Amino acid sequence: MRAAPKLKAAKTPQAPAPLAEPFLPVIENADAPGRIILVCEHASNHIPSAWGDLGLTEAQRSAHIAWDPGALALSRGLSQRLDAVLIHAPVSRLVYDCNRAPDMPGAMPARSEVHDIPGNAVISAAERLARTEAVYLPWASGLHGLIAKRIAIGLRPVIVTIHSFTPIYHGKPRRVEFGVIHDAAPHLAVAILNAAHKLTGLQAELNAPYSAADDVTHTLRVQATPYGLPNAMLEIRNDLIATADAADAMADQLAAVLNMGLVEIQRQAKAS
Repeated sequence: MRAAPKLKAAKTPQAPAPLAEPFLPVIENADAPGRIILVCEHASNHIPSAWGDLGLTEAQRSAHIAWDPGALALSRGLSQRLDAVLIHAPVSRLVYDCNRAPDMPGAMPARSEVHDIPGNAVISAAERLARTEAVYLPWASGLHGLIAKRIAIGLRPVIVTIHSFTPIYHGKPRRVEFGVIHDAAPHLAVAILNAAHKLTGLQAELNAPYSAADDVTHTLRVQATPYGLPNAMLEIRNDLIATADAADAMADQLAAVLNMGLVEIQRQAKAS
């Protein structure tokens, strides 16, 4: 009787040599006593030399496809006004989008809006692993550590992610100026939206210009929801924060909005 053939074990993809040191997230105002943790996943358009220029022009590398213009300046303004810690990613989302899981096409997109990304057209499993280890894992660990430490000292954080979006998308102008997006728990997002309507003249909408159905709430879903932490994603139209002065003025408005939203959910929690 012939012996059954032995099944070959599946090979684990082998990553190329490590890309120097991991790209660690940047944490500012680390000892801030405020409850809010500000998160800016798309703060930078930096493409490290290991990935060349991804086949993009200088103009493309400066455009919204590579980062969220104005988001970091706004985040820093909010951090100062709210006495909040800020964590932001140091690498362009075209290398790895830290608001996407490793199995999501958008984590290393081959196309963004109307632009092809030649350097992402064909990515091997080993290269996906290398980027995940170099960019995403340090980011996810850094944010999780920040959250866990605050929980440990009894300062249950509120997670707010800061993004910007283009005024025109696929040739269509966007009317919304300020979007508030939620994942599983809507309470903070609704409170922020109501505060924006009361305190600002911004065209503010819930779950616009994106929603969780567009797979944009990965950070909230992975980092905030498991702990039951209040959370929301803010989207600001980038023409409203295009200069340092504009970002500073927007920070004035949104700091008051976030404060009012936080007071409201604290009131709700006491009443329940």
